[in-house]
Amino acid sequence: MGRVKLEIKRIENTTNRQVTFSKRRNGLIKKAYELSILCDIDIALIMFSPSGRLNHFSGKRSKTVQLSRM
Repeated sequence: MGRVKLEIKRIENTTNRQVTFSKRRNGLIKKAYELSILCDIDIALIMFSPSGRLNHFSGKRSKTVQLSRM
């Protein structure tokens, strides 16, 4: 049996939105890491949480970059 296709939409409840972000963040970082290894590329992943905190991942050969949120 297949899975049900879910509609992608914004989560209105702020607590649920933060929990979902926290759970998915590590999965996104893992995928970025795997992509950098498999394709032998430099990769940078920048995310801002719903609370405004910066989360980032960079490949082993990436240079340091300073960023500020506008």
